[in-house]
Amino acid sequence: MEVVKTITEVRSLVKSAREQGKTIGLVPTMGALHVGHISLIERSVRDGCFTVVSIFVNPTQFTPGEDFEKYPRSLNTDLKICKDNKVDLVFVPTAEEVYGKEMLTWVNVEKLTEPLCGKFRPGHFRGVTTICAKLFNIVIPDVAYFGQKDAQQAIVIKKMVADLNMPLEIIACPTVREPNGLAVSSRNQYLSPDERKDAACLYNALQRCEQMAKSGITHTPQLIAEMRKIIEAAPTVKQIDYIEIVDTHSLQPLEKITDKALLALAVKIGATRLIDNILIDTTS
Repeated sequence: MEVVKTITEVRSLVKSAREQGKTIGLVPTMGALHVGHISLIERSVRDGCFTVVSIFVNPTQFTPGEDFEKYPRSLNTDLKICKDNKVDLVFVPTAEEVYGKEMLTWVNVEKLTEPLCGKFRPGHFRGVTTICAKLFNIVIPDVAYFGQKDAQQAIVIKKMVADLNMPLEIIACPTVREPNGLAVSSRNQYLSPDERKDAACLYNALQRCEQMAKSGITHTPQLIAEMRKIIEAAPTVKQIDYIEIVDTHSLQPLEKITDKALLALAVKIGATRLIDNILIDTTS
């Protein structure tokens, strides 16, 4: 496994791998790797890719007052995880290496970035799309792997790739969950034992909504009210940013579920903002 810090080194090593006929797989991360990240790495390795993992806490996707300074950083552990899981190349750049001295060019996907988390994190998705576009240009992967937990992010990235004719495939892999159903996230380590226990309410609410929808209750205000009731019953829930049922392509709210839908929510438990979602299909 090679560990490099510069764009020049990444391009050289990827070029060599491609010349050997290898498919390039990229797993973009902000480090603090967990079983969710490992599932993406495993998928890339299983697909036979020359697997590249980027580890970069991207400052441009944090909004003012968010946790950039305290975001978990555990590079030595991350590198061991990468090595143990057969990663070929790890890219660990500095912010200056990625953005230079003065960044004047940004990538912005319209409409899809406005609902859900976009309402509460202004500028977040501009940072996400820009860093992903940069990584795609640096690594030039054939495939990039993202987690379904960040459903809006995956949808936005797929749209960017399609609109800009980027020559790669985006694969969204299933959400990995803790035993109580909590979606695995680097920010889960902020939670106290009581908060972690209460956080199970998020997945419980999503599952209840899916059960109701498949039983024929498809009017979304009723479904959202039921999810809200479940979440608000948890003692350490401090704030609900949103609970929404939206179209899987446009991310616009649905009045009624007729076939497929994305159930998505963002909730603050204690001081930690958590997101979760599930895709449902009432026709199956």
